[in-house]
Amino acid sequence: MDMNIQKYMAFVKTVEYGSFTKAAEVLNYSQSGISRMVNDLEKEWRLSLLERGRAGVRLTSDGLRLLPFARSVCDEYQKLQAQVDELNGLQSGLIRIGTFSSVATHWLPNIIKEFQKDYPHIDYELLLGDYTEIESWILEGRVDCGFLRLPTLSEFETIFLEQDKLLVVLPAAHPLAGCERFPVKALCDYPFMLLEKGAKAEISEVFEKCNIEPEIHFTTWDDYAIMSMVESGLGISILPELILQRIPYRILTKELDIPAYRKIGLAMRDRKSASLAVKRFLDYLQYRSSPKKEGV
Repeated sequence: MDMNIQKYMAFVKTVEYGSFTKAAEVLNYSQSGISRMVNDLEKEWRLSLLERGRAGVRLTSDGLRLLPFARSVCDEYQKLQAQVDELNGLQSGLIRIGTFSSVATHWLPNIIKEFQKDYPHIDYELLLGDYTEIESWILEGRVDCGFLRLPTLSEFETIFLEQDKLLVVLPAAHPLAGCERFPVKALCDYPFMLLEKGAKAEISEVFEKCNIEPEIHFTTWDDYAIMSMVESGLGISILPELILQRIPYRILTKELDIPAYRKIGLAMRDRKSASLAVKRFLDYLQYRSSPKKEGV
């Protein structure tokens, strides 16, 4: 790689991750190497790009003005490299994926294992977050693609993968443990543990759709904390079916009498400009993983 491109990438990644150490991990350099490249860039341009502090780094006003141009150079280099890879055949590459915990735990291991049979030299970088964070990472170019709940931002290209049922979670001794389907109205009769962080909460949308206001006693983004509290008899909850695979808790799950779902898909900024490794991964997900069709 051209040394100037390396310096630009060191600058861009240091800003994205907020520290020289994290940028070094992503770019496979030492922390001192990344710091030195950014210092060299500042000397060449005779400008201060970053303010260094104990909490990490942040952009100076000059750095803020120059960052979009440095990022554009890096993006164009990656497009050039993708074309070179395509002409030479796919031998190696890196796929950066934004994902939420249930997909990372229950889908991705098998997906990557099967994909590696055809492309054994591809590397992966996984970033775990909520829907809003993943959308931001895609927009910023911090990840190549991301698993999200659909619909998402209109500027993204998306692939629908699966419809994930939302299930009521009950302690084993709950009075409605024997019911076939849990009445939506009964969600208001027991303390509720809400799985939610920031925006885009499908469970709150169920409440709005059904015009109910459960008594929420606890809110968290940790699904295992929810399950543990339900097991202890502290209340009930609603969780996606994907989260509820191979769970170590003594809890019961019930479908709602008014079925509710979340639609899971993969999103990206621009499929045409993606690297060859990413394109092959998208093809694999779309055509080889046999996802459920929408509405099934």
